[in-house]
Amino acid sequence: MKLARDWIGRLDEIVWGKRDEVGPRWQTGSLRAVRTVLVLGRDLAQGQLTLRAMGLVYTTLLSIVPLLALSFSVLKAFGVHNQIQPMLLKFLAPLGEQGEEVANSIVRFIQNMNVGVLGAIGLGLLLYTAISLMQKIEESLNYIWHIPRPRPLGQRFSRYLTVLMVGPILVFSALGMTASVMNIEAVRDLLSIGVLGDTVEAASRLMPYVLVSAAFAFIYLFIPNTPVRFLPALIGGITGGIIWQTAGWAFAVFVVSSNKYAAVYSGLAILILFMIWLYLSWLILLFGASVAFYIQRPEYLYAKGGEPRLSNRMRERLGLSVMSLVAGRFMAGRPTPSLQEFTQLLGVPTHTLLVVIEALESRNLVVQTGDEPPVYLPARDLALITVSQILETVRAAGEDRFLAPGHLPAPREADAVLDKAWQAVESSVHGLTLIELAARDGEAVAAVSAADRSE
Repeated sequence: MKLARDWIGRLDEIVWGKRDEVGPRWQTGSLRAVRTVLVLGRDLAQGQLTLRAMGLVYTTLLSIVPLLALSFSVLKAFGVHNQIQPMLLKFLAPLGEQGEEVANSIVRFIQNMNVGVLGAIGLGLLLYTAISLMQKIEESLNYIWHIPRPRPLGQRFSRYLTVLMVGPILVFSALGMTASVMNIEAVRDLLSIGVLGDTVEAASRLMPYVLVSAAFAFIYLFIPNTPVRFLPALIGGITGGIIWQTAGWAFAVFVVSSNKYAAVYSGLAILILFMIWLYLSWLILLFGASVAFYIQRPEYLYAKGGEPRLSNRMRERLGLSVMSLVAGRFMAGRPTPSLQEFTQLLGVPTHTLLVVIEALESRNLVVQTGDEPPVYLPARDLALITVSQILETVRAAGEDRFLAPGHLPAPREADAVLDKAWQAVESSVHGLTLIELAARDGEAVAAVSAADRSE
């Protein structure tokens, strides 16, 4: 047992013992890959991804018919509405013959849905039910990307309608163009050549993987309320696409051997298998999003699960560092940092950094611009911002009316000790302004200069 604990301790020290920026590039890449695999396994084991996948299954069952009905009405204007059933059959192919029955039932529901009979209220509920699935997807991806704020309502509405209305047209247009090109006589003659024909046949087998991976990558780029780089989204999309296609093959094998489930659940077996496949599909989509997230944000690869909490001295250090960076850039006439640049300069995850920045904003020490992405500027004259104000602000972060020192019945001796400690802090930094801090703080000046040279 002792030997096993020693080995586990050594492995833990090798994987998590130092920052991954130190060492050769191959070592850094290998270390990040190992950490990514471990963190992804931890996220699956903790169950948040599975819970959100279950929520998406429930929302999908409610919204699949209204969602496809809207797509059906759009595609009907272009005369390609008959392609919905083949697309459903491809998605439900892992269910075998039962998938065909589910697809036929959904298509019958869509054809029986008469929008004119619904009225204004019914049409509004129809739109809300369809949009709720898009909203649920965005909330799940924002959770993975640690984005606390959703998009403004207007942006969400416009993006959701774009996906619901334009998305089906683009998909079926791409499929139609591919089919048209393949039917051209010159293309057929080229495909009759042995080597070229074999190559196209092999490519056609890979095409489902390419299409699914491209769809996943598009979702990772378009849906989260944060800028996502193309390469991480592509890697996440390829990972999700390969897993989804492989899971479809494995699930089809499971369905073929699941006659006992049909005997037990009778008519409900189709619904249960359909829900299981929906759950796996959503879980794979969220897993691919996690892959893209950790590739773009390696600073979130830390050993312990859950949201890291800042200690008091970390808050003070971050608060002074943020204000020093803002003041240093501002005085030098250089662009001030954005939230993502703060994350890169300080090596701290975004959601922990937001605790400090939002506290500084609430006390009117920094202000966010309307740029995209927004940057942070001093909210007042630098000579009027003191170090004691910054320290007091970050110390009080998270307090409210019911969780404040005045409502905590502490002993008089404890209050006296705390007051004395704070008076000592104030006396040591008395009169020190942000201008002087930015000028004296060698680490902040060096960080600003290094960032400026890299721009």
